[in-house]
Amino acid sequence: MTLTRNFKETVITRIERDEEFRDALFREGIDCLLSGDVDTGKAVLRDYINATIGFENLSEATNTPPKSLMRMFSQKGNPQAKNLFAVISHLQTQSGVHLEVRAVKYGT
Repeated sequence: MTLTRNFKETVITRIERDEEFRDALFREGIDCLLSGDVDTGKAVLRDYINATIGFENLSEATNTPPKSLMRMFSQKGNPQAKNLFAVISHLQTQSGVHLEVRAVKYGT
């Protein structure tokens, strides 16, 4: 069966119209980063950024060139913690989603 629509286009359309999905995608990207799956986390956040604020607006908000941001979230990108946390901080503000990290022992 041939797909009639590009997967990324479908995800972007859903992000634009479904706030719950959009917020869940943002959380999933961060969860992936925190669990060590950096490549997936960057890919999810890249799609999230493209569908929401865009790299140009994010560039202005974080004082980071748009090409640098795009490189950070590319497959081969290796973002510095300072830049990554600046992006996450702004995305939280922009989305209204406040993320918290809490310690939980495994097996409990």
